[in-house]
This record gives sequence, structure tokens and C-alpha cells, in this order.
Amino acid sequence: MVKGIPYLVTFAILALAFSFASAYDPSPLQDFCVAINNTDSAVFVNGKFCKHPATVTANDFFFSRLNIPGNTAANKLGSSVNLVNVDKFLGLNTLGISLACIDFAPYGLNPPHTHPRGTELLVVIEGTLLVGFVTSNPNKLFTKVLNKGDVFVFPIGLIHFQFNIRETNALAFSGLSSQNPGVITIANTVFGSNPLINLDVLIKAFQLDKSVVDYLQKQF
Repeated sequence: MVKGIPYLVTFAILALAFSFASAYDPSPLQDFCVAINNTDSAVFVNGKFCKHPATVTANDFFFSRLNIPGNTAANKLGSSVNLVNVDKFLGLNTLGISLACIDFAPYGLNPPHTHPRGTELLVVIEGTLLVGFVTSNPNKLFTKVLNKGDVFVFPIGLIHFQFNIRETNALAFSGLSSQNPGVITIANTVFGSNPLINLDVLIKAFQLDKSVVDYLQKQF
């Protein structure tokens, strides 16, 4: 019985590793699978139907308009995120990557949020950003001030933020390890869900007065 323990431990580790691997975007089964909304004569792969390879062109792997600045004035936080995922760029289907262009007004904030399906690698193109992420329990903060050309990584699923700490505009690009990384903005999710989370739950969870929770829910 004792001799069998190493085998069982090895099997358990391999099973656990496989469960982790299967949680990420699956590996492609062909060179590409350009997504298409027309389901006629299409193959269903990774949530999207695929074009027939014979009809694919170079334009399916091309995306433009990232040179157009985002409208930071439309967001009271002073930031604009243009996420280029598989829904906007069909050629990304099954490739396990996406991109975000983030514009910041002076002192603009990309608020605390998380990507449940992707690690984020951020590079500062212009300006100076204060960035950081918080680990799971015991909730340690890792933070850094980034200047032009600096790179920072936010591990998958962890809450993170980017804040422009200067009086000038800032610009950053992020690569994400999923064709559809998802985004959960913490404040919006907690205080602006539809329907709203029970008031008593939020009062007890955040140790706030009812009037404060009422106010926060109205903001989101």
C-alpha cells in the first residue's frame, strides 16, 4: 500500500494541473477560425462559428481605429477603455489573446476591476500611471509607478487598477491572455447589479450605514 502512495500523489497532481489548464482558452484545432455570425455550413468552435477557410482574407486578421483617442470626457472617472476582443475582431477566435487601448485624462482612473479569464500585460505609451493589484487572502497590495515604456503584469483574476497621477493625458496598451477575458468592475458590480444586492447584505458586509449604501447604489 505504501508503494502506491507516490503514484496516487502524482496522479492527483496531474489531475489538478489538467483542471487548471482546462480553465483557460482551449488550444486551437486548426491554423485559424475566423468567427462568423452566419451558421450555415459552419463549424462550432470555442463559442463562435468559423468561416470556411477558403473564404478567409487578410482583412479578417486586421483591425484599425486604435489611433483614435478615446472619449475620456464621457466617463466621470476620466478614462476610456477600448477592448478589442473576439466580439470586435473576429480573427482572434481560438487564438487566446485580446488587446485593450486605455486613454486617461489628467488624474483619470481605470477603477479596481478584475478579468476572470485573462492575465493582463500593460505597457505605458505616454504619461505616468500608478498601478497595482491585490492578492487573494491575505490581500497584499503590489503597486508601482510606471512611466513611458514601462511594463507591468496583472495576474489572472486579481483585482487591479491604473491611475494617471499627472496633469497631462496618458495612454497605455494591454495584452490579455484570452480572446474574451471579461471584466468585473468592483464598485459597479457590488452597488449597481441588476437587480440590486439586498441592502442588509451590503450594510453588514461593508459595515456602512443604510444611508451610505443607498447613496452608493444610486451612483451606480
